[in-house]
Amino acid sequence: MQNHKQNHEENKKEPLSEVKEEQVISLKESEYLKLKEDADKAKEYQDKLLRLQADFDNTRKRLDKEKQDFVKFANEGIILELLNILDDLERTVDLAQSKHQDLQVFLKGVEMILAHLYEMLKEYGVKPIEAEGKIFDPNYHEALMQAENKDLPEHTIVEELQKGYLLNDRVIRTAKVKVSKK
Repeated sequence: MQNHKQNHEENKKEPLSEVKEEQVISLKESEYLKLKEDADKAKEYQDKLLRLQADFDNTRKRLDKEKQDFVKFANEGIILELLNILDDLERTVDLAQSKHQDLQVFLKGVEMILAHLYEMLKEYGVKPIEAEGKIFDPNYHEALMQAENKDLPEHTIVEELQKGYLLNDRVIRTAKVKVSKK
């Protein structure tokens, strides 16, 4: 046991970091040149990879910025159209406030503004949901009231209380309706 302890202490005295001698390996010149060529290719590929990765990161950052800008300014066209309609409404209100007495002219102006607004919405893919006289469909209509009516089939829409709209054939607001019952 003492012998084991003595060996252990001798091992402790040896330096922890031994300096290893570099070994010399001899190769054929063709093998050396092939290894050198492979190392050069590996370095070239690593450089290409780093450049491609940097290009990819830059492209991703550019696309993220373009996406943010698109979201930020996507409604610019519709806002400009609405500003034109707002101008028309302000002129109509100014006309009414100046005590212009011709109600027919005032009404015609409001109708023109409505027509302009409907046309603009149509250009952007918005269209009203057909409701009155149709059979109730919960995908397109929301029943707020029922009315007894023996002349119509049950669940027929008797009255449209608020228009519903589709945006490119997707419901964005259901039509609020009154539905018949027996």
